[in-house]
Parts: sequence; C-alpha cells; structure tokens
Amino acid sequence: MRLRRLPIDGFLLAIAAAITLAALAPGLGARNGPLRLDIATGAAISLVFFLHGAGLPLEALALGVRAVRVHLLVQGTTWILFPVIGALLLAAAGTGLPAGLAVGFFLLCAVSSTISSSVAMTAVAGGNVAAALFNATLSGVLGVVLTPLYVGLVAHTSGVGGSLAAGIGAVALRVLLPLALGQLARPLLGRLLTRHRTLVSYVDRGSIVLIVYGAFCDSILAGAWTRGSFGAVVTVMLLAIGLFALVTLLLRRATRLLGLERGDAIAALFCGSQKSLANGLPIARVMFGGSPTLGFIVLPLIVYHQVQLMVGAMLARRHARDGSPP
Repeated sequence: MRLRRLPIDGFLLAIAAAITLAALAPGLGARNGPLRLDIATGAAISLVFFLHGAGLPLEALALGVRAVRVHLLVQGTTWILFPVIGALLLAAAGTGLPAGLAVGFFLLCAVSSTISSSVAMTAVAGGNVAAALFNATLSGVLGVVLTPLYVGLVAHTSGVGGSLAAGIGAVALRVLLPLALGQLARPLLGRLLTRHRTLVSYVDRGSIVLIVYGAFCDSILAGAWTRGSFGAVVTVMLLAIGLFALVTLLLRRATRLLGLERGDAIAALFCGSQKSLANGLPIARVMFGGSPTLGFIVLPLIVYHQVQLMVGAMLARRHARDGSPP
C-alpha cells in the first residue's frame, strides 16, 4: 500500500519526528537550552493567534444563525458534555494515570471545536456548511476564554498548574491580545491571508510541532517518561478512541431525538465531536510551559486529533456515498 493512501498525513509524521528527536536529544530543545525554544514558541503562539484573529470570519456567523437547535446541541456538547466527561475521567483516574495525563484529558475535553476539518467534513458529507461554519467559529471564539478558565480551575485544584491568576494573565497576553489585534487588522489582511492559506497553515502547524518538541524535551529531561509510561500511552489511545465513539453515539442519538434534518444532523455530528489541536496546544503551552509534565498534558489531545481525522474522514465519505443521515 502506498503511503499516500494511508490515513496519516505529513503533519502527524512531523509530530512523531519531533517526539523522536526529543527522545534522542532532549537537552537541545529544553527550556533555556541552546535553541531557546521557550522564546521561539512564545513568539510563535502570539503570531498564530494574530493570524487566527485576522482570518476569523465573524461576519460568517450570520449565515448559519437560524439553525438554533444545531447551535444548542453543538455548543452544549463542546462546553458542557465534554467538560463533564473530562471531570469524571479526572476524578476516576486516581493513581491509575500520571497527574499530567489526567489533566491532559480534561484539557482535551475543554478545547474548542475545529474550524477547518469540521467544516470540510460537513461539506464532504453533504451537510449544512453554513451551520457548521457558524458553530466552529463560535466555538473557537468561546474557547479563547472558556478553555483557559476551565483548565485553570482544574489544574489549580489538582496541583499540576501554578497560580490561576497568573495562568489567565499569560493567556490574555499571549492569546487574547494577539487575537483581538488580528481581528482589528482583518480588513487589511483578510484577503491576503485567504489567498495564502497554505502559508498560514504551515505557520500554524509549525508552531504546534515546536510546542510538542519543547514539551517532550522538558518532560524527558525531568524523568517523567520511564519504562512504565508505555502502559499510560496505551491507556491514552484507548481512552481517546472510547471518548470519540461515546460522543459520536450520543450526538447521533440527540440529532434523532431532536428530529434534525440530514444536513443539520451532519453539521452537529462533525462540529460537536471535533477538538482543535491548533487552539488547545498553544493554550496548554502558555498555561503549563514551566511544568515538566507538559508532554503528558498535551498527549491526549494529539492522539484524539488523529482519531477524529481518521474516523471523521471515513464517516464523511460514507454519508456522502449512501446519502444517509448520521
């Protein structure tokens, strides 16, 4: 089978390469190491959210505003159901998972939906693209505030993070301010960024690879990864698959109970089940940049990202092929 036919993209391979490089030479990319990635990633995060702000189509919210039941279902799933599941996992983890992984699963559950993949999959499946764009955009805007608030409260009580006020302040400086400045600059830069989406995507993904590399360098040097960590990684994979399956099944049941039309049901399915790596990892880096467990914290979101891409793509193709509702 040719590599291009495998459901694994170059972005995932870059993340795997970053983790491998961190294992081979952790001192190179560690905090205060020769590459000074702590400074580079901080600047990259601000740049990414500036570009997110400049490219955020808030005016597109008007296109899908009428599908109220879809919006309530998607936003309720993203900001109520997912966090409740994350809190239950955190409470049930006990000593079965390292503290960083437990917080990482809550981070995964507290992250906004994606914009690119959820809208693209909705389009492929023949769903309501306007409703998908509305919900993905609204979720991204809410996530800039709700994700650090949710995660900060949980991390503060679990002892993984530092001061809650300091974490929120860092997010405001590194995330909220660049996002607002980018939105103000949208009239000047919006069309330019639309024409050069590929370049923006490279900046976006490059910053994520840097964050992953630095996080794993710090974690490895701190001795967080041991032989016993393999079992924890397997557990993360199983939990990520189980979480995606559970939320997908609940969304399917909910769309049928609400009597949503096929297009609306498809939009709800993909927007409600997706989680944004591009938003989650930078926020985690800002809030937990000084923690040696950052590698554990970001792992569940990395794994879930690949699960949602692989399974989501298969579901989108199936719905497009047979014209069936979720």
